[in-house]
Amino acid sequence: MPVSARDPMSREERRAGLGLAAIFALRMLGLFLILPVFAVHAAGIPGGDDLTLVGLAIGAYGLTQACLQIAYGAASDRFGRKPVIVFGLVLFVLGSVIAALADGIHMIIVGRVLQGAGAISAAVTALAADLTRDQHRTKVMAMIGSSIGLVFALSMVAAPLLYAAIGMDGIFWLTAVLAFAAIGVLLWAVPEAPPVPRATGRFIDVLRDGQLMRLNFGVFALHLIQTTMWVMVPSALVTGGGLPMTEHWKVYLPAVLLSFLVMVPAVILAERHDRMKAVFNAAIALLVLVQFGLWLAGDALIPLALMLTLFFVAFNVLEATQPSWISRIAPPGSKGTALGVYNTLQSVGLFLGGLLGGWLGQSFGSAAVSLFCAALALVWLALAASMAPPPVRPAAPLPAHG
Repeated sequence: MPVSARDPMSREERRAGLGLAAIFALRMLGLFLILPVFAVHAAGIPGGDDLTLVGLAIGAYGLTQACLQIAYGAASDRFGRKPVIVFGLVLFVLGSVIAALADGIHMIIVGRVLQGAGAISAAVTALAADLTRDQHRTKVMAMIGSSIGLVFALSMVAAPLLYAAIGMDGIFWLTAVLAFAAIGVLLWAVPEAPPVPRATGRFIDVLRDGQLMRLNFGVFALHLIQTTMWVMVPSALVTGGGLPMTEHWKVYLPAVLLSFLVMVPAVILAERHDRMKAVFNAAIALLVLVQFGLWLAGDALIPLALMLTLFFVAFNVLEATQPSWISRIAPPGSKGTALGVYNTLQSVGLFLGGLLGGWLGQSFGSAAVSLFCAALALVWLALAASMAPPPVRPAAPLPAHG
């Protein structure tokens, strides 16, 4: 039986969705703010003339996240979601402080590694699943995914202006403050979670699930492409586009606004009209076209601005729909573990994106970066086309809150 529109989200579910989306947004904003500015900033600090080290600094937090996501997810299954999330946010604050105080590329890498040790994504998404019913879980996951897309877009506009006002160290201090704010939201705005059900699934079962692993590859590919691009894009806007970094917002702002005009109806079509697979695959195809467009256009300003607009459309749609899809098919008895694997692959993508983007750009130039991303997106499109549409689950009773 289809879910009735007369069964709206409860007040607790709305609180959970908004609160957890805010936690993701506050944390991810701090991480994303460095993407548009760091590659240019690094040229003026000790060790920053090595593009491979610059890429490592951008993607380093993904390495420790990749190592710890499954452990955090499993720990949240055993010790509870909120204590694990608070612990991770405290580590994130410490890493931000180290990066703010760093006087060279190597200490910034240390700070970024420690930031990544606060690998809370699996625990947060598992908490979202605990606090919502099946028929509303996709809405909450879409809220979280959309918040990530929104802060990514915001960071593209705000980062050059913030860099001009407070510098790179000020941005790192700001990330620490935002993480403290996220702790406050978790403790005082997010409802208490019900008891975590005892895990009934096995880790190997998650790895054997073809649908889950296709989505895991997808989140890996998306974040690898995202990070790889931002090793090269800021410099392209400076050298080819003739825009100083403080004026990059003139490209990012219209691109972001136009992308959201397209993204919102696309997500509504996917969620309300059960067209998620079609919208999902169309966004991946757009990502492929963007990478070939960047390869052909080089660093000319107008084509680059157009490709960035289309990239934001694809990225925001995929960030909103992927968490929704995986929440429908993750095993209920080992949801924290399943989401840990998902977020691990996301973190591996973030790390390798920075590292590969720096190495490819240093060794073969920006065209090689775009061709590599296009090939990866084509592989993802082939895998996504073979997926079954996500299931539509029947209504379920309200979760019990402690």
